[in-house]
Amino acid sequence: MSFAHQLTILSSVLTSTAAGWRGGAGRPFFKQPEQRPVLFDIENCPYCRMVREAATALHLDLDIRPCPKNGTRFRAQAIEIGGKLQFPLLQDPNTGTVMYESGDIIDYLFRTYAKRAAPGMYKKTALHTASSYLASATRTGAGQRAKPSRAPEQPLVLWSFEVSPYSRPVRELLCELEIPYSLHNLGKEHWTEIGPAAQRLKPGPYVPKAGGKREGFVRAHGRVQLPFLQDPNTGVELFESEAIMAYLTTTYAA
Repeated sequence: MSFAHQLTILSSVLTSTAAGWRGGAGRPFFKQPEQRPVLFDIENCPYCRMVREAATALHLDLDIRPCPKNGTRFRAQAIEIGGKLQFPLLQDPNTGTVMYESGDIIDYLFRTYAKRAAPGMYKKTALHTASSYLASATRTGAGQRAKPSRAPEQPLVLWSFEVSPYSRPVRELLCELEIPYSLHNLGKEHWTEIGPAAQRLKPGPYVPKAGGKREGFVRAHGRVQLPFLQDPNTGVELFESEAIMAYLTTTYAA
């Protein structure tokens, strides 16, 4: 890992800390809906972050439509769907729901997909909002403004979870390049998964929770390490955030 990328990851750790490490654990036996809800999103937006935290807590996968400032690819579509340029914007094809306001979206997601009210740590409160603003400030604008890019023919696929310090820089770059992607949330399901993939707190071989989402990932890919990017346009599959960011820049930056 280059020194510059180490600094990026260190900054991302500070971001996760400022955000209270919300969005790290997910429901292991969550059943995905027939269609992924669509989130029109700015990665470094404090309010969008709170919605993505809730999605990780649910293990709910989303289709992300990045709408960075000065972006041109999805902002007009967002206005067409919702009527105004405001983010986050959720469009759920499973229920026909279109809605703004992070607190309303969080409550909707928990009531619709967990049949319960949002837990206290995920509810939108003044403290939650303030910590999310502080988290955004630590990234000094990363994941906020559009960069020239080439649009992929098909959306990419990213396995991630919100609070992952290694996944965040990849999501920031995807947002800046306005690259749509399917976000597969793979939050931690048990205390034995605490720590990076190569340095988990529990010694010995890693064993995912039986029947959980992570067990399925291990069967498919041999290990649980995030982020993991799949590009159906080129057939490329990559672990390691630095390698993924280099690939995205080479392949899609204009």
